[in-house]
Amino acid sequence: MKTVKYLILSAVGFFVMAGIFVYSGIYPMGADVHHNKLTYWLLETVREQSIGNASRNIAVPPLDDPELLLAGGPDYNDMCVACHLKPGTLQSDMSIGLYPAPPDLSQSEDEHGHDHADDGHGDPEQSLRRQFWIIKHGIKASGMPAWGPTHDDQRIWAMVAFLQKLPQLTPEQYQILTARDESNTSPHH
Repeated sequence: MKTVKYLILSAVGFFVMAGIFVYSGIYPMGADVHHNKLTYWLLETVREQSIGNASRNIAVPPLDDPELLLAGGPDYNDMCVACHLKPGTLQSDMSIGLYPAPPDLSQSEDEHGHDHADDGHGDPEQSLRRQFWIIKHGIKASGMPAWGPTHDDQRIWAMVAFLQKLPQLTPEQYQILTARDESNTSPHH
């Protein structure tokens, strides 16, 4: 009986302390102040487990169609480059000001410095599913918007196809592949 009372008092004490902490406003929420290691680990772990679980059963279409690359490039340039950069660019005002810092997708996964760069745990198809899911649904409180409400799945897969080639592109190739043909009225533009 004493053990049960102790557990109940401990649980009540924990929730009271948590409430005091939450409502005290002492935790720094500015994007220019980094999280402590425990908070960062907790947020990263919850994010990665959630994305892995949510993207697990997505069917990956063939992504080797050159039309996908040509369709995905302009969208990447219009919507993603400010945060995720392009070949030959090391930073932008957006990439500097965001925390956590967005990955530089113009570099290979090994180079862009994120602990969970592959996140498919060695499974290339899971990496594709993960990229699709992130583009479609976004990531809460990270600055990554959900493009699904305004872009159909085919258009999102085109961006995923473009991301596969992006790290190998020179600045000149990038410029060519991301130019938007204003006269094109296809659903990708």
